[in-house]
Amino acid sequence: MKSVLALVSLLALPVMAAEPTLYGRYEYIRLPEIGETLQAKMDTGALTASLSARDIQTFTRDGEDWVRFRLATKDAGNKVYEHKVARISKIKSRADEGDELEEPQAAKRPVVELEMCLGHVKRTVEVNLTDRSSFNYPLLIGAKALREFGAAVNPARRYTADKPDC
Repeated sequence: MKSVLALVSLLALPVMAAEPTLYGRYEYIRLPEIGETLQAKMDTGALTASLSARDIQTFTRDGEDWVRFRLATKDAGNKVYEHKVARISKIKSRADEGDELEEPQAAKRPVVELEMCLGHVKRTVEVNLTDRSSFNYPLLIGAKALREFGAAVNPARRYTADKPDC
């Protein structure tokens, strides 16, 4: 009888699915390997994450593809970062409305894996490197990274997570 009661009590518990953590449209994200905390735009419309970088050069080291770059952010110094390339992404640019007959050009961008800290959660995320210095936010967090963080975005909110602490 005790086992039947135990089973009934377990069945009565609500199913605890992992609820996503709700973040604002903009959040602070720490990049421990780079030693910077950046303002990021949480963008469900983008697939991959993008980091603002300049002087991007790919090279080969021990038979593997690597990339060398500098941050393209306000207050960025001239420090050079080197990371192993995870892959090369092809990003299609949207065609202008008047150029519907033309094929959109695909930009090739090196993708690296970087640790990111959002609130108290640390994940390794694929990030493509491109110059975002003309944008307000040097880091864009796309849908793949949002999934890694178990995140949902409330576009009416900003900076809902604590300062990164990983």
